[in-house]
This record gives sequence, C-alpha cells and structure tokens, in this order.
Amino acid sequence: MNSTLVILDTREQWKPYYDTESIITAGDYLQNQELNQQQFFVINLCNRLDYHSEGYYCSLLAQARGHKVMPDIEVINRLETGAVMRLDHNLQKITYKWLQSLEMQPENTITLDIFFGTTSEPGMEKVARYIFEQNPCPMLRVTMAFREKNQIESLRPLGLDELNDAQQDSFAEALDTFSKKVWRQPRSKRPSRYDLAILHDPDEELPPSNKGAINLFISQARKLNINAELITAQDAYRLMEYDALFIRQTTSVHHITYKMAQLAHQADMVVIDDPLSIIRCTNKVYLKELLDKEEIPTPKSHLIFRSEPASWEEIKAVLGSPIVLKVPDGSFSHGMGKAANEADYHKILKALFEQTSIALAQEFLPTDFDWRIGIINGEPLFACKYFMARGHWQIYNHDISGKPQSGSFETVPLNKVPKHVMRNALDAASSIGKGLYGVDVKAIDDRSVIIEVNDNPSIDHGVEDAILGDELYRLILREFLDRLDRKHRY
Repeated sequence: MNSTLVILDTREQWKPYYDTESIITAGDYLQNQELNQQQFFVINLCNRLDYHSEGYYCSLLAQARGHKVMPDIEVINRLETGAVMRLDHNLQKITYKWLQSLEMQPENTITLDIFFGTTSEPGMEKVARYIFEQNPCPMLRVTMAFREKNQIESLRPLGLDELNDAQQDSFAEALDTFSKKVWRQPRSKRPSRYDLAILHDPDEELPPSNKGAINLFISQARKLNINAELITAQDAYRLMEYDALFIRQTTSVHHITYKMAQLAHQADMVVIDDPLSIIRCTNKVYLKELLDKEEIPTPKSHLIFRSEPASWEEIKAVLGSPIVLKVPDGSFSHGMGKAANEADYHKILKALFEQTSIALAQEFLPTDFDWRIGIINGEPLFACKYFMARGHWQIYNHDISGKPQSGSFETVPLNKVPKHVMRNALDAASSIGKGLYGVDVKAIDDRSVIIEVNDNPSIDHGVEDAILGDELYRLILREFLDRLDRKHRY
C-alpha cells in the first residue's frame, strides 16, 4: 500500500492546514535512506522545482526509490522548458467562451489556478481537468490570452507561499478530494500491500462484471492483502493514489476507459486492460489483419469501404450467403447485422456507414454456441459455451423491446475443451499480449475459427466462476500481485 508523503520546504508552510502525519520536509526526505525500503505516493509541494533545486531532487530521488511522485521529473522538465500545450477544439471553445464572459481586453492576459485538476472558475472544470491530466502537478498556474484559439500562453507550478486565504481553502479541499489518505491515515489497521483501483460504470447496461463478481474481486483482494476500491470515470484525477488499475467497464479507444488505461500506463502502474490490448482487441479490422498475419484460422472475411462499396454479388461470390456485416468496434452483439439478400445488404450497410468508413463482412457460420476461453498471461482461466439467444443468430438479441435477451451458458472444465479450440484460442491471445482476454471461438466439426479476442472479457458471478469459484478471482488478482512484486523488486 502506498502511504502518502507531502513534501514541503518547511513545516511552517503547513500552518494554515490541518495537522497530518503525512508531511515531511525536503531535507528530511532527501537524507532519510530508510524511505528506500517503503512504498510511498509523494506529493511534492516545494516552492522551487527548477533544475538543481531541492524540490527537483525530491522528485528525482522519489523516482529512483520507486516511489510514485507528483510531479515527476518528466513533468517538471516539460514545465521548466516552457513548452506550451494545446487544447483540443472543444476545450478551446469552452475557454474562449469563459474569456468572453470576463469582458477582457484583447491585449490582456488572465491566470487560471488549478489544484489537483480542479478550479474555482465556473465552466472551466473540464479544461482544468484536462490540463492536469496532461501535466500531473499538484498546483498549476495557467496564463491565458484573450483569443479564439490557442489561448494558453504559459504554464508553471504554483507554490504554497503564493496562495491567498481563499486559495488555501480551495487547495485544502482539492487535496482532501484527491487523496483521502493525507488527513485520514489509518493508525491501528495493518496497511495493505498494494492499492488496486477497479474502474466500473454502475449505470452500464451490460457491464463485463456483475455486482456479485465485483464484490468477490474486492473481498478476495482483501484476503491477498490488496486494498481494492471501486472508482468511476469521475475519479481519473485520483489514479496516482493506486498501484494498479483493473478495468471492469466496456472498453473502446475513443472512450474514458482507454484514456484511463493510458494515464495508468504513463504513471508506471500495472494496468489490465493495457492500452495496446485495447487498441488491438476493440477493432475487428485490425484484429482480422493481425490474425491473418499470424496464420490463425478465422472466418472468411472481406473489407467494405464506404467510399466504394462492393456490390452484393461480389461479396456473395466470396463469402456465400447469408453474410454477417460488422462495425469494427462493436461489442455485446451491437453494431452488426445479417444479410441474406441484396436489400438487406444495402440497408445494413447504410446504417453501419453512419458510424464507420469501413465495415467488415464475414461468412455466416451457424452454430448453437460460441466457445469463450478466458486467458491471462498466456494461461487458460475458464471455458464457457455461450448459446445463441432463443430464435436468434446471436448470443444477444437487441431486436426486441426492453432489455436485450441473451442465450444460456455452460461453464466447462478446461480439460473438456476440444484441443483445437484451446490451441487456437491460446495462439490468438498470444498474438495480442499478456493481458486478460476472452477469446471467442466457433467450432465446426473438427476445426475451429477465431471470431474475436476481447480485451475486457465477461467475468460474472455464477457464470465464468461456476467451476473455479473464488479461485478464479484469486488467479486474476495474483497476476496483479506478481506484476507489482516484479516492479518493486527491480
């Protein structure tokens, strides 16, 4: 578990705030060799962070000691060189609207102060959070010019000594929200070995883990001396409090899940799903090319381009009829359709091309069920048969009103899985990486083909854990432990 240390130039700087065991002076931090043997999350609040300053060396030694530190040396150097960041188009519009509301003169500039990704300026919350995520530094002062685009003129760390009374209150509130450990450090309770953040969306219709599974991840983590806590997309700014991130929310590249995975990876955290796995798994076009390159069997496929779509007769000649049409990044049976004639073909393509410039056409391979092989770090975890929804050709039927209907399932012992199914699943997973994957396989007679590899496989209590029970959760959590131990050993 990462205890939190707040580094100051002097203890007197902390007089406006509540007393805490977490504070330490820069001199004490630099000279205390015993800190090498412990895990800490370090918040560096030294007034000077420029090269060769004590504040600079605090962040430098923190990284050498294996401590997580904010700001780290990369952020300090970036701020020191005066590199000006750019906001995206939407954030520039928000900023320009804010500047207009201030009735500024064109030649004037104004500063925006950001404390742990928050600001007291109404309407600028998204901008503040974005700037902080790109430059994780406890306190930032942003100088902005009154213009429609590229408003940021400069960006620098802000020191405690520069805060007025109102800002001191804002800073204390932001710190309290960012790290509960500063004010509420446990005394009697034995600290956990590591902190694990489990990202979930409590409002997701078809989450990758149901509440029972989430609760078991938390309870089994406790038995392994891991402190597991649920977080949501709103907690992105808190990521550095943790040692590892476990994503239990449906992933997509243009989504908060990928952004969180990136932030965790950049912070040198252990993360499942890692950003590269998300990229490779969530796009069926990429996956098709990768599996073809590795000579792993897949259904016959063909790419269809919005700019020059192939005719029904051309596709039928290659794939037969009916065919399955898919958007590249669909999940849970969304974003696909089955075409049995030319009218269906054009109708489905029209709908898909509203979402994508490339669609994937595949031969239709009717089976009663799909195999799902769960794999972590190249080792099989579980095997399930997912049966098609009643009277439907997919596992999930979204064509009915109300809640989607799904087929039944059967959890199967790993030694009962056909060898060709297991072999192809393991080969497909190894082409992606060493993460947690669910490989979907169709078995036809004595052969099998890979339908897709999921970077965020379903793990529901009562389904995937029907054979292993609690051990399934421990196996996944032990992978986190092994990776964290290796990180801290080297």
